[in-house]
Amino acid sequence: MAHVSHSASLARAWIGTIVFLFVAPGVVAGLVPWLITGWRWHDWDGAAWVVLPLAWLVIAVGVGFLLYAFGLFALQRGTPAPVAPTQALVVTGVYRYVRNPMYLAVLAIILGQALLFGSWWLMLYAGIVLIAFVAFVTGYEEPTLSRTYGKQYLEYRRNVRGWWPRLRPWRG
Repeated sequence: MAHVSHSASLARAWIGTIVFLFVAPGVVAGLVPWLITGWRWHDWDGAAWVVLPLAWLVIAVGVGFLLYAFGLFALQRGTPAPVAPTQALVVTGVYRYVRNPMYLAVLAIILGQALLFGSWWLMLYAGIVLIAFVAFVTGYEEPTLSRTYGKQYLEYRRNVRGWWPRLRPWRG
C-alpha cells in the first residue's frame, strides 16, 4: 500500500508542478512577452548572425534551468507553488549554486526574447519582473522558508547567494 501512496504523491507532485509551470512562468515569460512584442522578429541586418544565436542561447539556457529546477521540486513530492510546497528544503542540483534559479531562468527567457525581438519594452518589463521577484522573495519566500526550515534554511542562506551563482556547488 505504501508503494501506491508513494506513486500517487509523486504523480500529484508532477501534475501540480507542470500546471504551475504553465500558470506562473508560462504567463510571465511566455504570454506577457507575446502580448508586448507579438513575437515579431527584429531585423538585425548584419548583426543577426551574432544576435540571434545569442538570444536563442539565453532563452534555451533559461528554459533548461527552469525545467530542471521545477523537476527538483516534483522529485521532492511537492511543487514550486506556495500552495503545495515540498516537505523538505530543496538544496540539490542548481540550488547548490544559487537560491533563486527559477527566477533567474525566467529573467533569462524574458531578456533573450527582448534581444530576439529587439524590444526595449520587454527590457523594461524584465526590470519590473525583477523588482517583483525580489519583493516576493524578501517579503514572503525568505521569511516563510526561515519559519518552515529554521536553522537548515539559515545555513543554506549564509552559504548560497540569492541572485549571483557560486562558482563551485555548496556541499552543506
